[in-house]
Formats: sequence, structure tokens, C-alpha cells
Amino acid sequence: MPFTMHPEVGATLFALFGANPPKSPAGDVKGRREALDGMFDMLADQGPKISGVESKDFTTKTSDGHEMILRWYTKTGATPPGSAVLYAHGGGMIALKIEHYDEVVKRYVFRTGVPFLMVDYRLCPEVQAPVPVTDTYAGLKYLVDHASELGVDPSRIGIMGDSAGGGISASLAHYIKLKGGPAVKRQILIYPMLDDKNVEVDENIAPYATWSYDDNITGWQALLGDKMGKENVDPIEAAGRMTVKDARGLPPAYIDVGELDIFRDEDLQYASTLGKAGVECEFHMYPGVPHAWGEFVPELQSARDAMENRCRVISSL
Repeated sequence: MPFTMHPEVGATLFALFGANPPKSPAGDVKGRREALDGMFDMLADQGPKISGVESKDFTTKTSDGHEMILRWYTKTGATPPGSAVLYAHGGGMIALKIEHYDEVVKRYVFRTGVPFLMVDYRLCPEVQAPVPVTDTYAGLKYLVDHASELGVDPSRIGIMGDSAGGGISASLAHYIKLKGGPAVKRQILIYPMLDDKNVEVDENIAPYATWSYDDNITGWQALLGDKMGKENVDPIEAAGRMTVKDARGLPPAYIDVGELDIFRDEDLQYASTLGKAGVECEFHMYPGVPHAWGEFVPELQSARDAMENRCRVISSL
């Protein structure tokens, strides 16, 4: 039997975008950036606002001297638990900024009490790989270097991201291994974007894809340029290129993804690679839902379940 989308998700997407939402051609970064930024602005306006979480901005220098914003989120009045999460936001490598993710991160902080540091890594194609990963590494270094003043135990830091940010976080885990630290306790990957070779349309998924194959081509081309899909792509540039040897010694992972997400198979493959490398991996696949379904229908039971699982893992740091 063919796949079917959960009717509540389908109805919500229809209400938001209509039966035939406009599609940008592959390679149109500007159109996608405007569309994604606008969509997240709309979702933020329509969704509930989280109170009881405070934020403040810091800056740090990246390896090439760029001054980057870091946003630190803490639960108001809470005793710091000692743990912390470094977060890389989504956006297909080409769109969105930390402002678009304020409410997303605040939800996790409010529910768990664990503080988050979100990284305003640079977008592509203005920069290319491995800059998003090295920018995020600079954020990790800041968190570790300032752990004492932030009330953080540097041995209890997790790295987390969704979509492109999930891919950045997975590549960051490998980069940390190559650099010899700072060690992190867990990689928490939410429907991560991992494989630059994922361009062949799966007709079972394509009709439901909220992140399409043309979107994927655009994001990876912006990140990798002419290297996309070729043999000389490094795991620091695309985490899906990791071999079992590359994955040995990485921190335990948590991964979740929707059944109707074009990232499903690459996420399964990454989980398999981790398992073959002896790395603990908790994996969840939710039926009948596409990429980022919880942002569209947060009250759906599978979205609630996913949030519960993520918060459990965050709280365990």
C-alpha cells in the first residue's frame, strides 16, 4: 500500500499553503530564503509564546575572524542543572536565523530547565563548507571556555540541531573527534540533513515532502558547490559520508524523523553506521508525517511523543 499523510497534518498544510503551493526551481536560494523566513515568521506569529525563559546574546570570533552571535537561553528562576545544549538551527543551509528559532528553543528550555546556547552560524552560499560546522565549533569552544560563569559542567554538554542544524551537529561530532575535543556527551539530531547524494526522487515520498528534492539540491549546492555528489566530500561537509571507521568513538546519538521525510533513509543509514561502529543510537521514525511536522501541528500525538522523547534525552545530560 502507498503511504498516506496523517489527515490532520494534511489539513494544516492545505490551510497554510493551499493545494498547489508555488515551487521554486532548483538553485533558487533567494526564493527559498524568502519563503522559509516568511513561513517561520508566520508560524511564530500564530503559535503560543513561551514565557518564563530569558535570553541574552554574546559574541565570539570564529576561526577566520568573523564575529558571530550566540544566544543563551535559561529558564527564569531555575537552579542551573549543570548541563547545557549547543543548538544549530535548521534552514537547509541557506535560510533562517536565530531569531526564527527563539520559540523553538524556548520550548525545550522551559520543559527541561536545561540552558541552550544557539549559534548564529553563517549561511550558504555566502560561505561554503565547512564554515557552518567550524562556526558551530566556535560556539562550542565559547560554551566550554565560559562554562564556569554560565554554571555549566563542561562534561555535560550535548550538541543538538534540526534539519540542516542536525546535519551540522552530526558533522560537528566528527570534527570534535578530529580536533581532539572538547568532548560532548550526546548528539541529538532532529530529522537531520546528512547526505548530499540524496537527489533521486522517491515517488512514495515526493507528494508529501515539505522539504523537496529540489530544495535539497539547492541547499547542498549552496554548501558544497561543484563538489556536491562527488567522491571527495568529507564527513565534516556532509555527515552522511561517514564510514564505520569515521564513526567509531563518536558520542551516543538520538535521532528522530518522519516516515514521509526525504531524509528518512539517510537518517536510518546514519543510525546503522553508528551501530556498526559501536555507538549507542536511539532512533524514532513517526508514521504518516513529513519533514518538520511538529512545527506545523505541534498538538498531534506523534509531535507530542517526539517532544517528550527529545526532552527526556536533553534532561539526561
